[in-house]
Amino acid sequence: MTLEGSYRGFNVVLHDPGIAVVTMDEPDRLNGQTPPMKRDMTEFFLEAQMDNSIRVVVVTGSGRAFSAGDDMTGRRRDYESKTKLAKSLSWDGSSEMGTYAGLRTISQQLNLAVRHLDKLTIAAVNGVAVQTGLSLALACDFRIAGSSARLGSATLRFGLQPDEGGHALVVELIGLARAMDFFMRKRILSAGEAKEYGLVHEVVPDDRLMDHTMDLARELAEGPQVAMRLLKRSLYNAAEMPTAQAFDDIAAKTAISDHHPDAAEGVASFREKREPKFNAWLKGRE
Repeated sequence: MTLEGSYRGFNVVLHDPGIAVVTMDEPDRLNGQTPPMKRDMTEFFLEAQMDNSIRVVVVTGSGRAFSAGDDMTGRRRDYESKTKLAKSLSWDGSSEMGTYAGLRTISQQLNLAVRHLDKLTIAAVNGVAVQTGLSLALACDFRIAGSSARLGSATLRFGLQPDEGGHALVVELIGLARAMDFFMRKRILSAGEAKEYGLVHEVVPDDRLMDHTMDLARELAEGPQVAMRLLKRSLYNAAEMPTAQAFDDIAAKTAISDHHPDAAEGVASFREKREPKFNAWLKGRE
């Protein structure tokens, strides 16, 4: 099985060692998101969780935008030539309960699927990332921005909410006081400002964005995958758990990673003064 392919609103290409690059590929629409795209991308992340050939996922956009949010033009998309990963669901946004159900089932599920993936994720933010595009980037574990990137929500310009869960992701990353200013004053940040706020980890020249991102992806993909995936879960858990529960959580995960072959290799390589060769357990499973 391979998840490489062209889907509704994005394509997937695999690179060694186990790096899946997800590129939103409708630059003429600034990679505006649609319900079919969100359904397929959500399914991709669910399948990537179970696919041993994938260790790290990179998400980026094509053209001059990462993603300018939901496609509000109403223009029909031609998806006939695209592979469908998930069944399309009807979304009645004309009623209160229809809006509520659609947000929880389609828009919010994409960001939850990204966050729930045990494997590490990197957003390579090229150009504009606003509204749902911003939230998709913030759901990833690492964010690298090109120097011309601009990030914001600004839903209040339309009298709308950051309804895909972006408010919670922003509060998690920069705290309540700054989040209040960010949303209420409808700020669109430059890449440098976004780094200062804590929304992105690094800013690099635009022409170095993908090279730099792939360097990080390869570094992460070569690391001890079991220990890294368990630690990812523990770090997110620690952000929400009381201290005693967070301590217990990492102890339970350590009981797994300490007895994994990667740990034995790590200790042996240290004693032998050589670079470790992790992930032998993946050979033949990819």
